[in-house]
Amino acid sequence: MTLRILTALALFIDAGVHIHLAPGYQAGNSAGIGQGNLFLLESAAAVLAGLWVLLRGSRAAYAAAFVVALSAFVAVVTYRYVNIPAFGPFPAMYEPIWYFEKSLSAVAEGAGAVLAAIGFARAGRRSSRSPAPS
Repeated sequence: MTLRILTALALFIDAGVHIHLAPGYQAGNSAGIGQGNLFLLESAAAVLAGLWVLLRGSRAAYAAAFVVALSAFVAVVTYRYVNIPAFGPFPAMYEPIWYFEKSLSAVAEGAGAVLAAIGFARAGRRSSRSPAPS
């Protein structure tokens, strides 16, 4: 249960930071999706994955948490160091600095991905130990 709580907490911290920052980033691309809306979508995914892990703790829940956390971590690190131009409806999100909220979300995302991977592996061992139904 501790692993489930820690994984969900990491995802909830990530979601909280993105919800807090979303209004300040929306003006970047009014014609497309907008970075603020992307932050809100990522927050929703993180909250849903966190709740699923808390409630079920299944391999599928941990897999979803891993995908959400890792994708957010890769995005924040990539857009910190690589200037990717806007493409399609997605805005350019290059931001070559670290500040507290951004660092907090990156740490939470990285920790969430690691915790979810551990949970996925442990949930697999748990289900393989279960006796086969007769």
